[in-house]
Amino acid sequence: MELYLMRHGIAEDGEPGSPDSARRLTEEGKVKAAGVLKLAKKAGVQPDLILSSPYVRAMETAQIAKDVLGVAGEIVELPALVPHGTPENVWRDIRDYGDYSTILLAGHEPLMGHLAGYLLNAPSLVVEVKKASVIRIDFAGTGPSPRGVLRWMLVSAMVE
Repeated sequence: MELYLMRHGIAEDGEPGSPDSARRLTEEGKVKAAGVLKLAKKAGVQPDLILSSPYVRAMETAQIAKDVLGVAGEIVELPALVPHGTPENVWRDIRDYGDYSTILLAGHEPLMGHLAGYLLNAPSLVVEVKKASVIRIDFAGTGPSPRGVLRWMLVSAMVE
C-alpha cells in the first residue's frame, strides 16, 4: 500500500466564537496546495481513495487533491484525522480500507507529524509537516503494527 499524508493548506484565522473546525483555506492556501499536488501528480501519485478530517480546511484540501489528481471516488470523512487524533486510531481505521492500494489522507498538525513517526515504526520520531506538504510512506502489509518505509516528502517551497 502507498499512503500519502497531506497537511491542509494555509487556513484563515479563526473568528471569535466560531469553532476551529469551520476555518477555511485562504486563496494562497488553495494555490499552494494545488501546486504541491501538481508536482505529486508529475511524480505519479494516483490515489484510489481520499480520506479526510471532517474539518472544513482539510475537506477543501482533499477536494483540491481529488480535482488535481483526477480521483474518481468520493472523499470519505475520517474523524480520526482531527488535529488531536491519535496515530493508533488512524492506523486502525486505515486498515479497514486495506483493499485500496493507494490512499491519500488529508489532515492537520500535530497529528500528521506524530502519525508519520508512528507509521515508520519510530513512535518517538516527530516529523515537521508544513502546510500543504505531502509525505509518501509505503507498506508491504496492513498488520496490527505499521512498518512503513519513507519514500519522499514534497513541500510548498518546492513549487514557489
